[in-house]
Amino acid sequence: MQQKYTYNRLNYMLYNKYISCIIKGMRYTVKQFQADFPTDDACLDAIFQNRYGDVDTCPKCGVVDTKFYKVANRKCYACMHCGYQLHPLAQTIFHKSATPLTSWFYAIYLFSISKNGVAAKELERHLGVTYKTAHRMAAQIRKLMEQDGDPLCGEIEVDETYIGGKRRMASMYNNKSVVFGMVERDGVAKAKHVKSAGVRVLIPEIHQGIELGANIHSDEARVYTKLSQQGYTHTTVNHSKLEYVRGTAHTNTIEGFWSQLKRSIDGTYHAVSPKYLQSYVNEFTFRYNYRGVIAYPALLEQASKPF
Repeated sequence: MQQKYTYNRLNYMLYNKYISCIIKGMRYTVKQFQADFPTDDACLDAIFQNRYGDVDTCPKCGVVDTKFYKVANRKCYACMHCGYQLHPLAQTIFHKSATPLTSWFYAIYLFSISKNGVAAKELERHLGVTYKTAHRMAAQIRKLMEQDGDPLCGEIEVDETYIGGKRRMASMYNNKSVVFGMVERDGVAKAKHVKSAGVRVLIPEIHQGIELGANIHSDEARVYTKLSQQGYTHTTVNHSKLEYVRGTAHTNTIEGFWSQLKRSIDGTYHAVSPKYLQSYVNEFTFRYNYRGVIAYPALLEQASKPF
């Protein structure tokens, strides 16, 4: 049975035990991909179905139970009564692209199954396109992975990390970019490239990203000391004293997320400009949130929507 996923709050649905048991056993292999999308017309039809569904009323002539047929040699569909055309690629990541849809779909497939990201040079080799085209395709696909604005709840771990830059004698954090993260235990993650790790920056991020009443776990950083006075339950572990777990208090989940993020950036992308760091953070946050399930349908549905 073909399943369609909606990005907003889909992550919570996927953690329903019954659904997880079904989906975790599924694999979407390259053979299945090739069978589902062998031609550009098959890809275009998938985009049309995701964007318009079973449209049965013409927006122009208003005829009910009409049919829309593929226009020969064009990437659009026309009403059988008045000829009004629907363009499923308009305002999507495929808009005005000369690259075949089969190449786009395969690039999205590679992003969906990769654990450590897909470099533009790798796309160039896979698809036989120029580096400029591969770089643009990768940037467009990352737009599909933007995070939603729904707040987290329950047991939350928060932490900040530093990425890129060069270590200086004065401070190991000079010239590095700060990324702040929040992770639900057995749930989803949020991460954002922020200007600094100060109170004026991180506390508003916590208020915006975490529901009041949640139980927040952090290290001993001073920025978190007043969370218990701001509507949260707060527990800490003291890493400076080699304390990493105390009862249910720990930050091991988000430390694992940082570990995967940094290893992937270092191994796949090598260096990321601060200007574009957020798009890469979005990519790995999306991948974390869809761990253990098939991400391709979600990416394909997002790719079919105008933005």
